[in-house]
Amino acid sequence: MTTIKRFIKANRSYMLASFFIPFFILAFVYLSIGIYPGSSRSILASDAFSQFSNFHASFRNMLLGKQSIFYTWNGSLGLNYLSLISYYLGGFFTAIVFFFPNQWMPDALYVITLLKVASSGLAFWFLAKQTFKLPRWNHVALAVAYALSSFAIAHSEIIMWLDAFVYLPLIILGIHRVMDLRKPTLLFVSYLMLFLSSFYMGFMVGVFSFLYFCVRLFTHWKQTKGSILQYGITSLLAGGASMIIILPALIDLRENGEKLSEITKLKTEATGLWDILIKNMVGVYDTTKYGSIPFIYVGLLPLVFCLLYFVSKRIPLKEKIGFASLFAILIASFYLVPLNLFWHGMHAPNMFLFRYAFLFSFLVVFLAGYGWEQFKRNDLGTLSAIIFVLIGAFCIAWGTKGNESYDYVTTVSFVLTIVFLLLYLLAIGYYQLGSFPKKKLTILLLVLMSTEAIVNTSSMVQGILDDWNYASRSLYTQPYPDIKKLVDQTKKENETFYRLENLDGVSANDSFNYGYNGIGMFSSIRNRHSSTYLNTLGYRSRGTNLNLRYPNNTIAMDSFLGMKYLLSKGDLSYYGFDKVNTSGAYNLYENKNALPLGFLAPNSIQKIKQPETDNLTSQTNLLNGLSGLNLTYFQFYPATIIEQKNTIITQTGSGVTYKEESPNVSKDITWRVTVPANTQAYISLFPSNFAQLESSTATVKVNGRTQKSQINITGQYYDLGYYDQETSVEFTVSFYGTAEVSFIEPKVVGLDTLAYQTAIDQIKQSGVDFTVNGRTATGESSSDKEQTLITTIPYDKGWTAFIDGKKVAVTDFKDAFVSLKVPKGKHTITLQYLPVGFIPGASLFVICLLLFIGYRYWLNKKESARITHHLSSKKEKGES
Repeated sequence: MTTIKRFIKANRSYMLASFFIPFFILAFVYLSIGIYPGSSRSILASDAFSQFSNFHASFRNMLLGKQSIFYTWNGSLGLNYLSLISYYLGGFFTAIVFFFPNQWMPDALYVITLLKVASSGLAFWFLAKQTFKLPRWNHVALAVAYALSSFAIAHSEIIMWLDAFVYLPLIILGIHRVMDLRKPTLLFVSYLMLFLSSFYMGFMVGVFSFLYFCVRLFTHWKQTKGSILQYGITSLLAGGASMIIILPALIDLRENGEKLSEITKLKTEATGLWDILIKNMVGVYDTTKYGSIPFIYVGLLPLVFCLLYFVSKRIPLKEKIGFASLFAILIASFYLVPLNLFWHGMHAPNMFLFRYAFLFSFLVVFLAGYGWEQFKRNDLGTLSAIIFVLIGAFCIAWGTKGNESYDYVTTVSFVLTIVFLLLYLLAIGYYQLGSFPKKKLTILLLVLMSTEAIVNTSSMVQGILDDWNYASRSLYTQPYPDIKKLVDQTKKENETFYRLENLDGVSANDSFNYGYNGIGMFSSIRNRHSSTYLNTLGYRSRGTNLNLRYPNNTIAMDSFLGMKYLLSKGDLSYYGFDKVNTSGAYNLYENKNALPLGFLAPNSIQKIKQPETDNLTSQTNLLNGLSGLNLTYFQFYPATIIEQKNTIITQTGSGVTYKEESPNVSKDITWRVTVPANTQAYISLFPSNFAQLESSTATVKVNGRTQKSQINITGQYYDLGYYDQETSVEFTVSFYGTAEVSFIEPKVVGLDTLAYQTAIDQIKQSGVDFTVNGRTATGESSSDKEQTLITTIPYDKGWTAFIDGKKVAVTDFKDAFVSLKVPKGKHTITLQYLPVGFIPGASLFVICLLLFIGYRYWLNKKESARITHHLSSKKEKGES
């Protein structure tokens, strides 16, 4: 401890510099375009704005005891919360949200982002200080380059990945300490913290660090071969201890429908000949969506010194071959699909491609440190040659960029790249000619590298702004008081479980922020089985089920899923929904027909047929199966187009295409339909070509009410209102966002509310109300015969059921919901959730932690014995 204090005291200024320089550079860039706490914008972009803010708000709720660490009822009907934490909320920085109210969560994430970037610079400074024999300000320069790499800034909105940049330098330093000093503590702690923070990025760093260990073992075999066992033991114990988080998450992903991607081609999409050169230019941002190439820029001077490492005659050939092989693996991975998929855990990424590219950046700046060590006054010729070769290569890449589709590379980026290379050459040349001392060169290079980092970071942030658009901070904070007030009211008025949704929310993840039980969610961690079933019932959750969206389904499904309340800025015309309060711009509606969390049904309920491609038939069969009736609920009614604006209508068999006449003007179509009495009406808009939709929207205007939604992520049934008398209705739909949209022929769908009410009343008689507390749900049932309890809790193997305290088997309903057999009579039913794998994972955590402590104690004892023996030998020799 005394040694550490002396080290910190001796290097305090350089530690502060390595921490605060990247902190202030990044903050300065955000400030320059108005992205900072209290501004009109937020650091988070697009969907990430609310997704991460809301998830972090839920984590704060957990810290306050309002949310179980194991299970959340808030999103996607219910979810394994520990698994969500393992991907989105792991890491020790996350606890900072405790000091921010939920309303200010964008500001919390801004601070956390800055701290993570700065901490990664500090971690690399610590590695550089212990590894490279360089002037101390050079260590700071390398730390700045690493912290502000293009990958880190371009992906700064994906805040949970930034922890990997903090721990990677410490892991590499830990490997050095194991191999050179036989001291495993730093490696164990760094590995454990990384894996607990992010198992996803931890996998990539784990593979890379193992390859690094192998390279260093190969290049220093005689000195390091004795460390193989210690490295293996340390790594395995750290990995074992991390199973408390990783094991439940992996089991959850496997059990809930996550599949590995198939290899269908050899070469990665969009990569080209000049990628490595192009992405090493200053300020080059293409996209973080699909069709991108790797972000690998880490600074021009580190690139120069990295190349010097490979051309220097002072570096052993064996070392060059080892690290060149590591570079070759990473570069090959950029171009070959099998290797690229491997780094991603054999699961193709959804946008934000080449997520392991930061390892290339780290390797460049790390080897630059070794190359910088070899830099001497008489190396002007070698360094000049490297810089001129780089200038020539950049010129060739720039000159032929049109042939390789690098249109996003601007002239400014090219010119800045050449100018900075010449400035570095000029500065180093003056030093080598003896014009000024090395200390001044050190400071000058730090200033130049920091300036270059500012320019590049600014370009990355601007790229995010153009690519995703930084969402307005006020979208998150302004509606918070009104929504929170109405949500809290519903909590006070209900003791049993219910669900609530917001038709005018910021995102699908609002329920995590406000703590209400919703349906919608956008997340990489989800229960794909239940989401797929909900898609069958008319909620939109296509493909890999990353999205599950509530809007645009029928009130029949509102009842089935226990949707007791709706928030809306506008007036609603939903059968059975009554306005009960208003706060600011928001109205609160209560649904008298909301069903409880569970209901008893005949055992034959498992046999009902629900076609995947006909959601109205699925809804009908479900209602009839639960109620024991045989009613018809939905009818189609002809609608006539009476007006069209800026629209060319083309019939295509059973479909229709609406194409704009003038660009960037909405396509407006007005229909007239006669709606029978006692009918809830909808216009059905089901896209026949999802690929053409992009972010197209549909806005429905009827009876003075307006609803707008993105076509490809919400359901197909746009509300036209409830009518207790036969009514002629005119409504207009405006399509905007793309030149044309195609649908199955739009029809008006009517829900017979008399039949619907009859079925709901019948189902209510067998309803089972549940009280929910954390990971436990408790209810009372009564029946004169054995029946099946169907709940709307997503099925997961982590659920355990008890009837009157006796454990019973849990089954699934349609592979989607928790169900179980309940005998006749009155019973108390208890459902408890514990993630599968948590108990063995927690056991491994304790065992591996104790084993490492014991192992470390044994090493210390062994080292003490060795020192004692050595001193005794010296004493005996002295006496003789």
